[in-house]
Amino acid sequence: MSIIQSEIKAGVIYGDTVNDEFVYMPASELGLDDPICVYETKEQREDISLAEALKRIRLRSLKPALHPLLGQTSC
Repeated sequence: MSIIQSEIKAGVIYGDTVNDEFVYMPASELGLDDPICVYETKEQREDISLAEALKRIRLRSLKPALHPLLGQTSC
């Protein structure tokens, strides 16, 4: 398990605050075997798999970020 995957599973929000782009696992999904994550931009909010969340974090070089409503974690 990667550090990013461990942090996502702990509720850490990854994002780019300049572009208002965020990936996180909602608190209700923490601890589930097959959790759903959220990919959020100004225009949309989309449910994605954990594998897709990790892919988007890496491809977009997202870092732990401060979400405008949730703060640093989704918990």
